[in-house]
Amino acid sequence: MSKRPSREYQRPAMQRSGLSLSGKVLIELMQAVHAKGLPFRFNAGGHSMAPFIRDGDVICVSPLASRAPGPGDVAAFIHPETKLLCLHRVLSVHGDCFLIQGDNMPEEPDGMIPREAIVGRVTRVERAGRKVRLGLGPERFLLALLSRCGLLAAIRRYAGPLYACFSRSHVSCKKR
Repeated sequence: MSKRPSREYQRPAMQRSGLSLSGKVLIELMQAVHAKGLPFRFNAGGHSMAPFIRDGDVICVSPLASRAPGPGDVAAFIHPETKLLCLHRVLSVHGDCFLIQGDNMPEEPDGMIPREAIVGRVTRVERAGRKVRLGLGPERFLLALLSRCGLLAAIRRYAGPLYACFSRSHVSCKKR
């Protein structure tokens, strides 16, 4: 069984130009771009949203404008404890606070995140130059529900090997 990186680990976001931005600088740049009403693109670092957002995927975070994120949306927020930028799914909304958790972190919810800490909403994910559709469409509501109930990790554990068997072309799942 592989160990996940500790919660404190956050790989710097890498741009194609080789420019490395992380922490406070990344957040300030995102907020400056959002102040102009434009979306912000960067490479994701980490595994907390796998398999929907993977390490190295290109993420587009749009400003919130008039609509706050709702259940199922993937929110970009500044974590109240670490002060780092995180991208996790909104499980539920309670007034001006959001219950948020990474899809790949069933035992570690981020807790109630205040509206002021949310800087945007993930509106696009690209992997290897192609748009990733799963996780941001209507199925996001089901993902939020499964995550909140602690069932998403169990489904992934059993469905992952089955999916791998059927996704390989002309490869048998039997051990030889």
